[in-house]
Amino acid sequence: MKTYQLYQVDSFTTEKFKGNPAGVVINADGLSEQQMLSIARELNNSETAFVFSPQGSDHDLYIRYFTPTVEVPICGHATIATHYVRAMINNAVSSKVLHKVGIGILPVEIIKDENGYLIMMKQGEIQFSEPFIGQEHDNIVTALGLNQEDLDQRCPIQIVSTGHSKVMIGIKSRKKLDSLVPDMISLSRLSRLIGCNGYFVFTLDSEISGVLTHGRMFAPAIGIDEDPVTGNANGPLGAYLVKHDLVKYSEGSFAFKGEQGTAIGRSGIVEVQVKIEKGEPVEAQIGGRAVIVFQTSIEL
Repeated sequence: MKTYQLYQVDSFTTEKFKGNPAGVVINADGLSEQQMLSIARELNNSETAFVFSPQGSDHDLYIRYFTPTVEVPICGHATIATHYVRAMINNAVSSKVLHKVGIGILPVEIIKDENGYLIMMKQGEIQFSEPFIGQEHDNIVTALGLNQEDLDQRCPIQIVSTGHSKVMIGIKSRKKLDSLVPDMISLSRLSRLIGCNGYFVFTLDSEISGVLTHGRMFAPAIGIDEDPVTGNANGPLGAYLVKHDLVKYSEGSFAFKGEQGTAIGRSGIVEVQVKIEKGEPVEAQIGGRAVIVFQTSIEL
């Protein structure tokens, strides 16, 4: 038997019961895949992170991520939660950490300030698939409960990835965004056909000062009907906005804040930074704050 330390953390917020909840097992050495899956299913968050000792000298820690049904290669809000917990436990100063995740070894910046800790993480390689056309395009729109007139015509529907791909769907109206009722069975079926589990519906129709976008993310094929606040959607969104000339930016970089979660009562803010070279997005970082809701232990 071993005692494992478990934290429940709300990410992309400083208010408990807002943002996106994640589990963090801070000392996961010794856990099997089935045990990790069982813990993730018991907590029933969209993702739970499991922190292991490093596997080599080129990184500081190794993290694995599980939804209640499957392992995923990386998760933004669970990464923010993990490094926030480690910073709090260790009373960390501002520093950089290298973590190994399912898509490789990436840097994380721990920023200590008067408001606590801001965690900024580099995401993986930016990849764009060809935009959907024809019947596939129409099937996605219909499954989301949208009509063609709801779409922002500047925004092609396409898969974008920074390590964990999402379908980007731009619409005109914040009101429409908040009222969406997707067909989860149809979205799950489409996921198998298009090879992507997440659908990120967003709008530039924002009335909040300092916030550029609002979004909702649906991933029923991996057990997440709706994810409250999604780092692995807002990061690709930043790259997408630059790629399609939907925003103005200064030479070499673009930064914005994206809000998500209002429709399900868990609003949170993701800070996004995109590095740009020759007009093309080449690197995305996402970040946010967090708050520990509770901590406990489990013996297995």
